[in-house]
Amino acid sequence: MFGLDAANELLQLLWRNRVRTALTALAVSWGIFLLVILVALGRGLENGAVHDFRDDAVNSIWIRGMKVSLPFNGRAPGRKVQFKNADLLALQRRLNGIEHLSGRYYVSGNFAVSHGSKSAHFDIRGVHPDHVFLEKTLITDGRFINPRDIDERRKVAVIGPLVQKALFGDQPYLGHEIQIRGVIYQVVGLYDDEGGRGELSRIYIPISTAQLVYHGSDNIHHILFTVGEASNEQSAAMEQRARSLLSERHGISLADRRALNINNNLIRFQKVSEIFRWISAFVWLVGLGTLLAGVVGVSNILLISVQERSVEIGIRKALGATPLALVRMVLSEALVITLLAGYFGLFSGVALVEFARPWFADSDLVRNPEVDLKSSLIALAILVSAAMIAGAAPAWRAALVKPIVAMRSL
Repeated sequence: MFGLDAANELLQLLWRNRVRTALTALAVSWGIFLLVILVALGRGLENGAVHDFRDDAVNSIWIRGMKVSLPFNGRAPGRKVQFKNADLLALQRRLNGIEHLSGRYYVSGNFAVSHGSKSAHFDIRGVHPDHVFLEKTLITDGRFINPRDIDERRKVAVIGPLVQKALFGDQPYLGHEIQIRGVIYQVVGLYDDEGGRGELSRIYIPISTAQLVYHGSDNIHHILFTVGEASNEQSAAMEQRARSLLSERHGISLADRRALNINNNLIRFQKVSEIFRWISAFVWLVGLGTLLAGVVGVSNILLISVQERSVEIGIRKALGATPLALVRMVLSEALVITLLAGYFGLFSGVALVEFARPWFADSDLVRNPEVDLKSSLIALAILVSAAMIAGAAPAWRAALVKPIVAMRSL
């Protein structure tokens, strides 16, 4: 099947029918090329979606009070749900399974943060020590907020790298002071965050300090907690228990889904993963359909080839060629076309994806598209196998040619 004479004969055959061979090879290479591109785009879309979860704990639940939309127990709708420190304590005591828990207080207003003669505007947030686990904050120097800061309402701050660069430049910052809305804070830590520029220009202070200095009450704007290694079902159950507890404390009907805005990242991540499993299946369905079109083309060209070579096949059989030798002769044509064309399509697809990757490195929609080479090689193997199977019928037809019938057409 792969001897030198057989290879030379096969090449001559393909060259004689070069236009037909080229068109068939184009269909095959286009199928594998399209599959590679579709798989890469699907992976890029998935990477973009997963990238949205990069700086938040995937197993976290975020709760924010909104406006009550349904009357309940004689209380009218329209009132704002305002969380307090007691709500945080109630969740901590009554909701089993909480791993890390933090409140968040937003210091609102357009005001400058200054150090010496330098000043700039930054996002200020009051948080608890566990907040470091909820936004995957990495402390690169110093420390984060600790329980003693909360208990003593200390005026300490943990700054992002953009804050450090704007206010201190190359000068030392740990232990130095910054002024936030007329109040002096000591910088005790520097953090890093994968969330991008907005996440790197924040200042974290103890939530007890923020409540006292900027509002004079124990209001909390956001409640966040993680659920450890809970499953999706357990996380959903904890979300429901948290909703029930807070609804009970604030006089809210459980049917009022607008009063509490609850974001369960674990459930969201599971839904996103499920969507991309369907997208992946669809991509493979489309890609394999395109490959099938190429396989059908190979089968058709082999049928035509066998018909055109019926006299030659008859002479070969008259000279002693066995049916198995004729089958190998026909299948070798299918193998060469699909293997070479498939490899060319695979190489072209990979080259295009690698060339385009830098353009999508920071994209939010299609991020860092990549080729699953293992899957692509499996697809190529499937293509070659399918082409060989498709060529079995023409090959068997060649083996059944009767020499006397074939030679009558001379």
